[in-house]
Amino acid sequence: MNDYIHISNLRMYGFTGVLPEEQALGQWYEVDLWIWTDTAKAAQTDELDDTYDYVNAVNEVRELVRTARYNLIERLAGAIAQIILTSPKVHQVHVRLTKVSPPIPDFSGKVSVEITRSAAGISTTETASHNQDIPAKEVSSAKAEQHIPSKCDGP
Repeated sequence: MNDYIHISNLRMYGFTGVLPEEQALGQWYEVDLWIWTDTAKAAQTDELDDTYDYVNAVNEVRELVRTARYNLIERLAGAIAQIILTSPKVHQVHVRLTKVSPPIPDFSGKVSVEITRSAAGISTTETASHNQDIPAKEVSSAKAEQHIPSKCDGP
């Protein structure tokens, strides 16, 4: 499956973090999603029922980030992936979850975690083998927050 919907720059306030202050006061998060789905029929019919409704994804992710109280962003990213994968129209999802201002002394950067999950249950390391055709430049730029997943064989 080569088709995907890319949702970028979802920004919301949430309460995930190890420190008590993070769970009590919260902080800003950004979410980017790549959702592999078959868009061929929708491209012909122009009907919403023939594709994945990304408005639902935005609303579900927003609600999860706002209400979840996990310790780790890895757990929150996994929960986001699980929600997206509940749709039978989704074959795979790549989630980038970013803490916009993590509470780290003398640090003004962001911290992100990126995971890829599939409906067939392929783990992140197994999914990497599906991305062999991504140019090396794109793969290496993932650390610079410019990674865009490309072709994937799907499940």
